[in-house]
Amino acid sequence: MKIVIAGAGEVGFHLAKLLSNEALNIIVVDLNKEKLAQIESQIDVLTHRGDCASFKTMQEIGINETDILIAVTELQNTNLMSCLIAKKSGCKKVIARVTNPEYLERQNILALQRAGIDMMISPEELAAREIFNLIEESVFNEAHSFDNGALNLFGIILDKKAHILNKTVKEVSEMFGDKISFIPIFIIRSNAYNYEHIIPRGSTQYRLDDHVYFIALESAKEMIYKISGKSHQNLSEVMIMGGGRIATKTARLLKDAKHNVKIIEREKDRAYDLADTFHDILIIHGDGRDGDLLEEEGIAETDAFVAITGRSETNIMACLLAKTKGVKKTIALVENTDYIHLSQEIGIDGFINKKLMAANAIFKHIRKGKVLDVTNLYDLQAEVLEFRVDENSKIAYMKISDLKFPKNAIVGGVIREGKGYIPSKDFVIHPYDRVVVFSQPDSIDRVEEYFEIR
Repeated sequence: MKIVIAGAGEVGFHLAKLLSNEALNIIVVDLNKEKLAQIESQIDVLTHRGDCASFKTMQEIGINETDILIAVTELQNTNLMSCLIAKKSGCKKVIARVTNPEYLERQNILALQRAGIDMMISPEELAAREIFNLIEESVFNEAHSFDNGALNLFGIILDKKAHILNKTVKEVSEMFGDKISFIPIFIIRSNAYNYEHIIPRGSTQYRLDDHVYFIALESAKEMIYKISGKSHQNLSEVMIMGGGRIATKTARLLKDAKHNVKIIEREKDRAYDLADTFHDILIIHGDGRDGDLLEEEGIAETDAFVAITGRSETNIMACLLAKTKGVKKTIALVENTDYIHLSQEIGIDGFINKKLMAANAIFKHIRKGKVLDVTNLYDLQAEVLEFRVDENSKIAYMKISDLKFPKNAIVGGVIREGKGYIPSKDFVIHPYDRVVVFSQPDSIDRVEEYFEIR
């Protein structure tokens, strides 16, 4: 399969990194030679310097023989024009990154599809929905559902209140016996110099500050709350710092869910525009890093603080300030991926990287087939995939204990006829099951072999 990525920014870079593991023919196109050089030095893909919205450039890269064009530059109009040129030149499928929310309205989507654009994706829309999910689910710092919640991925950091510290995975499992409805699939553990990535086994101990990912049934939430020493809280009072596209979308989602919302915006003109747009939301003109302003606007009574300005450093500092004022949950937009590890180390409860989310969403769309769903963990170091089992798949009728998965891959759960299961070693995989698997990138090919049709 030949794929062209138009745009060598962060979305294009991470998408190329994801797809390079798939042994595909990938070309990244951009006018910026420094960005192209960076991609060439780190990823095994081809690059081409040129204008993404140029007929000449498209001809030079052989767009007529291309299966998918993904246009993810910072400029919406460039992306749309690149897609239209590519489609009219013979490219089979085109995907455009957009920023204007109007393009995602149903009637406009249909119009653009008739024009030839197969899919549009908005990083801002994805970020807003992720923020909403994190506020609705107060305990976890990451959550993802498979098959409408039949199985779930939950991420949580173990603090001093956790009741499972220094206990092994096997010991915790024995606490619940046959009623166990969750399984740890991945642990990120920090030490003085770096981060250790652990595939939990029975003898693995839970440690203080471990970032643990569980695959769990919906009913397991209470169990996870219990073992982590946490309880669900209704985060009804939300303060948002920043008044851009993500903020406006997030505010609408929260208001629809009956949250009380305040927005702090530093630029006066934008603050007035927001006040004209939202008649049921308090708009505050000021700097969210100003402790006195936060006190005046009731930060002590605020349940969740969301910092989503255009600067990662500003968002991190504002969240730390809000945390000192007693806010229960803080969420920061972190554009610089180097800060993701740091933000969790210093106590920020959730982070959002809209560019990584966009790359993941496009990657998920491209892999549709036997892979029904895929989500990437912690800066692309691991993936959780949902596979469909065919009657002739190698894995059909096999026991979990008979699977010869690589050491850095594990079956987390199975969905059968809409019901989720955390499988024991004697669990037998049936045709038409949906199997949720955790794997690190270098083992995905070996895992996929079990789901190939023989």
